Amino acid sequence: MSRTHLGMPSFPPFPEAAGAAVHNATLRANLRHATHTIRDRRAVAVAELADWDRLREAGRQIKDHTLRHLDRYLEQLESAVTAAGGTVHWAADADDANRIVADLVKATGEREVVKVKSMATQEIGLNEALAAEGVSVYETDLAELIVQLGDDRPSHILVPAIHRNRGEIRDIFRAEMGNWGRAARDGLTDDPADLAEAARLHLREKFLRARVAVSGANFMVAETGTLIVFESEGNGRMCLTLPETLISVVGIEKTVPTWRDLEVFLQTLPRSSTAERMNPYTSMWTGTTDGDGPRAFHLVLLDNGRTEVLADATGRQALRCIRCSACLNVCPVYERAGGHAYGSVYPGPIGAILTPQLRGIQSEIDASLPYASTLCGACYEVCPVAIDIPEVLLHLREGVAAQGGKGHRMEKAAITAAGWVLNRPGALAAGEKLLTATRALHPKSPPGAGAWTGGRELPELPARSFRDWWRRNRR
Repeated sequence: MSRTHLGMPSFPPFPEAAGAAVHNATLRANLRHATHTIRDRRAVAVAELADWDRLREAGRQIKDHTLRHLDRYLEQLESAVTAAGGTVHWAADADDANRIVADLVKATGEREVVKVKSMATQEIGLNEALAAEGVSVYETDLAELIVQLGDDRPSHILVPAIHRNRGEIRDIFRAEMGNWGRAARDGLTDDPADLAEAARLHLREKFLRARVAVSGANFMVAETGTLIVFESEGNGRMCLTLPETLISVVGIEKTVPTWRDLEVFLQTLPRSSTAERMNPYTSMWTGTTDGDGPRAFHLVLLDNGRTEVLADATGRQALRCIRCSACLNVCPVYERAGGHAYGSVYPGPIGAILTPQLRGIQSEIDASLPYASTLCGACYEVCPVAIDIPEVLLHLREGVAAQGGKGHRMEKAAITAAGWVLNRPGALAAGEKLLTATRALHPKSPPGAGAWTGGRELPELPARSFRDWWRRNRR
């Protein structure tokens, strides 16, 4: 298992997957409607704050400071969680994390788990690992429930089922809910309130029965050992309060030093993600308390490649990410290709820089992700922690080019040849004359340039070169 759990290793490279996705009219319509709606509302919510730029800069500085001193803050976090009655486990990779969680669940004697929406557990493939141990995992976030019932994959950080419309969701509920628990009622419609009620009734019996819950966390406050989850439905709070045992799997980069630091993100995350002034459900817990909430709390701190990302001065800014998904909602590439084309649980611009760093660029799909961008910069403009995604994309492209490959060897040879000609005016003039004289014979797509010319038209060469024009007009 290990770090391959970040996505689907057999998934095709981004250009191939995106090429198929852009021909799916339903997918494109779903994505266009959802992303445009979210980003328009976000723009209004952000414009309400006169100090948004200062909050953005504060978030960047807090994250950078924490990452520079992460070892110290993680030790402080461990001490605080332990003092509050929790138990901390350290997981180097996906295998470690999955083994730890599976052992903790089996120690309770339970064979069912309810789960809060969590990118980290998707990253490590926890659901599949627990299923292999005979443990059933039930997603409780509405969108994650849709994905699970549909035997599907998430395609968005904030709205995992963004690629589905209401009619498709109704059909999934009708066909699959009965196989997982309480069935959808006869005559279920695609009205949002009707669908939400079906999900509520289906999940309620699981909340009341569950003895073990698994969660992630949006933030961890080092000074008190407090974990925080942002959500919009209340299902997460049911998972965090009703079961007897709570197991939280969290990436080490989610740490913030103090409560005062958290205050910044309490303002920027809701506005950047759901375009709300305040998050509807912000759940916080610190260890265990007699008679209130779970009797046992376990925190699994996940590395899974993060310390390697920290070693890269340019790439480490990807670890600032607070998973708001604003970059996905403005990205013209994501809007047309959808999240599945990225072959990872982290889609869109942030996925294009995070996944190759966590997983490495050895595979064809990971080497293709840094090129899944137009470099328009819209992602950087909306990022609430000022991650310069285009800068990291170019940095990663350098790494891909450095490891070679047929295409890069051809590109290097072409650049070398062009440099030789441009440094020799006589050779350049002779080449221009030859190209002008043979312009009728030029192919519309030069050999080896199909990937570039497939979506562009080559300009026609003029009847004479600029050099000739200048010579005649200057005289």
